[in-house]
Amino acid sequence: MTAAERDRTETQANALSVELTAMMAEDNTAARLAHSPDLAEQAVWRRLTARHGDRLSEIMAEHGWPTERTVGADAARAAWLVAQHADRQLEVQRRAVQLMAEAVADGAASARDLAFLQDRLAVNEGRPQRYGTQIGAVADGRPVPWPCEDPERLDERRAQVGIEPFDQYTARFAPR
Repeated sequence: MTAAERDRTETQANALSVELTAMMAEDNTAARLAHSPDLAEQAVWRRLTARHGDRLSEIMAEHGWPTERTVGADAARAAWLVAQHADRQLEVQRRAVQLMAEAVADGAASARDLAFLQDRLAVNEGRPQRYGTQIGAVADGRPVPWPCEDPERLDERRAQVGIEPFDQYTARFAPR
């Protein structure tokens, strides 16, 4: 690779990093609208996540999965968050899971984050989740996850990808 090509690649990675982190900031600001009683506010959230999902799809098509090595830790986390919130764009989530799984296998992405995204996609597709990361409701003061495969081995699978035991995790969601 020539010096000019290296510079161009670095410039693209920096621009992508800035764009992804801006998307995450926008997502964090608007997240409160997702469950707003005001339907107009919910629509703002939906349009935002759709726009971000569309852009992430373009990024993945051109660059593959944005890893920490290529765009930095914050931007890599931002890409994951955008994919996580692309609930109405299952093709984006499917592609993100595929590319992120390849990156995890190469040691370039977080197995924990991949587990959360795989569970999110499973729930969105109507399948049981594997790691119990997606909470469906709170009943009798206890968080209730969406259905999980092989619940007897849930904490074992969670430990393999660096997620705390289910009871510890769900304690954060319990009403106080």
